[in-house]
Amino acid sequence: MIRIALIPSDWSLGLDTSAYTTSVAAVAADGRLVRQERQLLPVPMGSRGLRPSEALFYHVKNLPAMLERVMDGLDRHRLVVVGASQTPRPTPDSYLPPFLAGMLAAQAVALGRGVPLIHCTHQEGHIRAGLWSAAWDPADPFLALHISGGTTELLRVDRRTVPWSIDLVGGSDDLYAGQFVDRVGVALGLAFPAGPELDRLAESAAAPLALPWSRPRSRDGRWWTSFSGPESAARRALREGAEPTALAKGVMESISRSLSALVEAAAPPGHLLVVGGVAANTHLRRVMTARLQKNGWQIGFAAPEWSRDNAVGIALIAQERFLADEEDEKNEHDS
Repeated sequence: MIRIALIPSDWSLGLDTSAYTTSVAAVAADGRLVRQERQLLPVPMGSRGLRPSEALFYHVKNLPAMLERVMDGLDRHRLVVVGASQTPRPTPDSYLPPFLAGMLAAQAVALGRGVPLIHCTHQEGHIRAGLWSAAWDPADPFLALHISGGTTELLRVDRRTVPWSIDLVGGSDDLYAGQFVDRVGVALGLAFPAGPELDRLAESAAAPLALPWSRPRSRDGRWWTSFSGPESAARRALREGAEPTALAKGVMESISRSLSALVEAAAPPGHLLVVGGVAANTHLRRVMTARLQKNGWQIGFAAPEWSRDNAVGIALIAQERFLADEEDEKNEHDS
């Protein structure tokens, strides 16, 4: 690889093709977002998701036009690296077919432009986008809580290695937080994914409906919470005529209290970053911030716009790992 020095107008391209969102982003060498596109995949009303093959089809359909719009006019600047998420999380058994679409498109761009291709994971992208959007740089290691429709995991993150060291500390051992939100939301007649509409409902409620919340449990050296009981209670309350806004707020209160307790059980007070689609919820941000800060935590949230799936973190990681590779090669050459 030829060593180069980046200038501010150089840029990196990131692609992320998750279960429900096609994302493309261009980021400048100085960390500025140059351009980005996101397309939510269509889910039929009343449905709670797509089959992986359906998601893969929509990504393949979306990517050509999205890439053209993001890259249009950037030829006057230098593309230095392309990044793509290849799996949901950085574990050996992690796999989801929709990520193949972004990987193949990224490979085509990288080969066509003669630049390196760097793979990372969807979860790493969420963490990097969260740090970027919150303009936060906690000391390593720190905790990250990734909460979405496909993940509820508490992680210990250390960025002093390439790739990062990410260890599972705990999480949910049945439903994910986002599944809880979506199941109740769809039952209320909301579109999938239900998070944004449930948030609006919850914010119009005077008080939350009282729902159970999960106390953390230790197992095999990790801490676990559970949402199946609260979800069953919420659906039962709906059948019994619960007021929708109070129910929506009750769901988010239950999730907020369960996750706060999980964090406090798993580690002494420190730095916590919260990312993922559920992290955009207004009530959750308010409740978790108040409780955890009171108990000595420093807590940062990805900005709501960047809590949801996006490719910005992928582009940033690709750029940073490209520079790390360049530095390693330089050190080897100098020695």
